[in-house]
Amino acid sequence: MEIDFLQYQVRNGDTLTSIASRLGMSSEELKVFHNSHCPKMDKVWFENLNDVKKIFVPIHFKTESQKENEMNSSLPGQFSSSFWANTYSINETFETSFESPVNIDYTIDLNLRKDKNKGQYVLSYSQKDFKSGGNEPDDKVSGLSLACMKSIMPLEFVLNEQGRIKGLADHKKITDTFTQKRKDIEEFYIGEVAQNYMDSFERNISNEAFLLQQFQSTLLFQTLFPKTDWFRRKIKWTERFYFLQNSFPVACEINPEQKNEEENSVLTILNGKITELCTPQEIMRGIRLQEQAAEPASGNIILEYTTHTKNKNLLQAKASVLLSHEGILIHQHHINITQG
Repeated sequence: MEIDFLQYQVRNGDTLTSIASRLGMSSEELKVFHNSHCPKMDKVWFENLNDVKKIFVPIHFKTESQKENEMNSSLPGQFSSSFWANTYSINETFETSFESPVNIDYTIDLNLRKDKNKGQYVLSYSQKDFKSGGNEPDDKVSGLSLACMKSIMPLEFVLNEQGRIKGLADHKKITDTFTQKRKDIEEFYIGEVAQNYMDSFERNISNEAFLLQQFQSTLLFQTLFPKTDWFRRKIKWTERFYFLQNSFPVACEINPEQKNEEENSVLTILNGKITELCTPQEIMRGIRLQEQAAEPASGNIILEYTTHTKNKNLLQAKASVLLSHEGILIHQHHINITQG
């Protein structure tokens, strides 16, 4: 076991304050440190050290200010292109009171570049290797859905100065790509149902605002693209989050916490609670009503980020949203994002 203290031989004229000042700490900090390491009978309670022969002192003492500065230097600060790795494995679980849990796994690839002509960052995003319950989807509807999404990958998003998605880099390219590749999909997926699905898919992606919200309202995108200032926050604040895809963002009070659990990484935890007066029905339907909510929804969102202390790279992210009403769980969604 590593020893982080030693015994100091008290000399004539020494006081708690004089010893503490040489160590860069206060007399109260030294008293607390000594009393937490010494035998019960040798505890110190007064400034005067008469009849005290030895004081336990720390070898590497750090003030609260120094600890805070070290923590801040280990956290992501300004937006950096090195924040994301090229590949992440995703696991998501959906649960409601009315249906059996659904578990899906897939992989995403990211490639961030700087558009020098426009002076903005463009992120290339693609997803692949979908599995449901550990198996590849084998029904026609799931296969068609995945085929349509795969046909427009990779998608390119424009990021703002906080590292958040603010728009699509080239919406027309997306619609043109699907038009070209639809013929190949139609050769495999035939029939009226498949045609209707592809017609609906084409209409949806032709609406740029709707397509962008489809992604921005997912728990994946809300978690994977945090605002950079979230990592440096020390006091609670209000942030809006989507509890369900294609609903509306709900105001939550966020309480931040940082932990150094391992030598080369730091854990940032954001614990949020719904503060906005809205009903579960409004959130589930994605429609706000005119009347004030008589029985507002209860909900929590928890985001956890494990980042590297030196290169500030995102190693892992976890998030959970839980929506309930009068103590009854309505919806919960968990996501685990792991590098590599």
